[in-house]
Amino acid sequence: MRKIRYYLLKNHIAPKWTVFIFDNLIGSFAVLFAIYLVDKTGLKSMVSQGTFTILVVTVLTNTLFFYIFKTYEGIIRFSGFAEVIRVTGALIGAFFCLVTVGIFSTLLGGNIILPPTILIINLAISSFLMVGYRLAVKGIYKNTMLADNVVNVILYGGGAYGSKLKQTLEQVSNHKYRVIAFIDDEINFVGKAIDNVRIFSFSQVKDVIASWDVGLLIFAKEHLSAEVKNEIVDFCHEKNIEVRNLPAIDDWINGTGNLSQLEKINIEDLLGRKQITLQNKKVEELVTRKSVLVTGAAGSIGSEIARQIAMTNPSLLILCDQNESGLYELEYQIKTEIPACENIVVYIGDVRDEGSMEVMFDRFRPTLVYHAAAYKHVPMMEAHASEAVRNNVLGTKILADLSVEFGVERFLLISTDKAINPTNVMGATKRVAEIYVQALGNREKKVVHINHQVSNDSRKTSDEHSTRFITTRFGNVLGSNGSVIPRFKEQISKGGPVTVTHPEIIRFFMTIPEACSLVLEASTMGKGGEVFLFDMGAPVKIIDLAKKMIRLAGFTPGKEIQIHFSGLRPGEKLYEELLNDQEQVVPTHHKKILIAKVAEYDFYKVNKSIDALIDFALQNSDYDVVKQMKRIIPEYISNNSVYQAIDKDKNDQELLVLRHTS
Repeated sequence: MRKIRYYLLKNHIAPKWTVFIFDNLIGSFAVLFAIYLVDKTGLKSMVSQGTFTILVVTVLTNTLFFYIFKTYEGIIRFSGFAEVIRVTGALIGAFFCLVTVGIFSTLLGGNIILPPTILIINLAISSFLMVGYRLAVKGIYKNTMLADNVVNVILYGGGAYGSKLKQTLEQVSNHKYRVIAFIDDEINFVGKAIDNVRIFSFSQVKDVIASWDVGLLIFAKEHLSAEVKNEIVDFCHEKNIEVRNLPAIDDWINGTGNLSQLEKINIEDLLGRKQITLQNKKVEELVTRKSVLVTGAAGSIGSEIARQIAMTNPSLLILCDQNESGLYELEYQIKTEIPACENIVVYIGDVRDEGSMEVMFDRFRPTLVYHAAAYKHVPMMEAHASEAVRNNVLGTKILADLSVEFGVERFLLISTDKAINPTNVMGATKRVAEIYVQALGNREKKVVHINHQVSNDSRKTSDEHSTRFITTRFGNVLGSNGSVIPRFKEQISKGGPVTVTHPEIIRFFMTIPEACSLVLEASTMGKGGEVFLFDMGAPVKIIDLAKKMIRLAGFTPGKEIQIHFSGLRPGEKLYEELLNDQEQVVPTHHKKILIAKVAEYDFYKVNKSIDALIDFALQNSDYDVVKQMKRIIPEYISNNSVYQAIDKDKNDQELLVLRHTS
């Protein structure tokens, strides 16, 4: 048995001619045994003279149909249903051919006599032996040859593909993997079996899995929710069961899959939510055949917005950023992957440079502006408050003013949840930018309304020709530049420790494509002045995130990989908020997308205050910059000890009362 096992493990495969001869030997035995059985029934006189003839005719006919059906081409140890059909098809074809030969020989008065009884018995014996030995070899190979190394596997899902997935997985692994159970959330599947392997619900499996010696669970079902994946992954980690994804299911079904495609579960798979379905048709209607500007196009958010816009056939796509290498790569990627987007312009420029931005607007005349350029790193901006204002506030002001001057249809500002009740410079600068574009938009609507009243043109609406200013607020974006997840991955790959700022810190997360889809959706929904939010799911505790990433990497938190707490960084919050105390939300046509009802501000007071802020920033006076932002945003309470001593100046209330009271 050991020699047989060694022979099979070395992937020795019987030559085609060996299988061909063996099948013919079985065929010869079957017909002789059939003749013997018929002789025993008293028909000896009928066949005694023609035994040799019957044998020769049967073997020749079998040979012909074995060749036609290629019964010898299959690898015996991997025989399946298709192989059974091929063999039985060849034998049935030979049977009818022999019956036909027998009839004609009788009608012509010849000596070749093929009794139907012999042919029927021959067919039964041949089918049983030829199919039987194939399945026997397969069973021996599967259950005996690799019994020492087998890994018990559970497949989550599979549905109609279950049997094929099981068969393919076992074959490509040389049966190192043995599927012992299926899990499916479809109630109609539970209790049934696929290829003699039972389908369970997850709750059923949890009660009995300890006795199964399971080594691996594979997600073989697409579009599983993050909640379901999280529950299963956590359970498997407790039981020391490895978890993998099975990507490209069609490749496995078509036989092109291999074991290297069994991917580790990424933390991104467990943090996402049920995908928000956005109305892409409306986005296409808005963007198609229009000139679209994306600032910060080389960044993680800007580049994804650019890619999604490129698929909607804009008349011109303008990619603006200071990062020339990033712009080069993005332009190449879009031209390669989205060849239908032919008109792309790369513009290397700084949003803080009014002259450069004016040249860009004058040259390309954008209809839509997606403003993604910003500094976003909280600790870095705490140390560079003036630079943060110059980029996030002055840059936004320049672009917003130029959008009004050049008749841009819609201007969308990408903001952050850190702008709500800000505790850091970065969040405060984004809140100031929000206030400015909203106030500017409100001023424009009033100006247009007054002009229309003067002209008595009743055919036009009050905001028909004003630029619509729209804001979207995001949480943390998975995989973006500066995200905590790449840092954790790097620390884990080096053996730790993983550094977390505080044991109680929590954050909301979303994917880059989903965030950018929200931007595009908001640009179709916005009438001007709105701040869009959306259901970001449950917040994630960062310490739990770190532990889960360590387990996904195959380590034990606190043992192989340590976790260290470094303390909150300057300006950092324990948790982010979606609204401040004065804001409320109203629903939209999409239940996952909301509009924040923010306070309105008088443009001229806002403009005066922001001009003063920019003046301080241009003088590189960080202390005065923060002090002025605290005047503009009374709810800005710094978590940075450097700026906590600043009190709101009680004598500047005239400057500070910005809220519109009408």
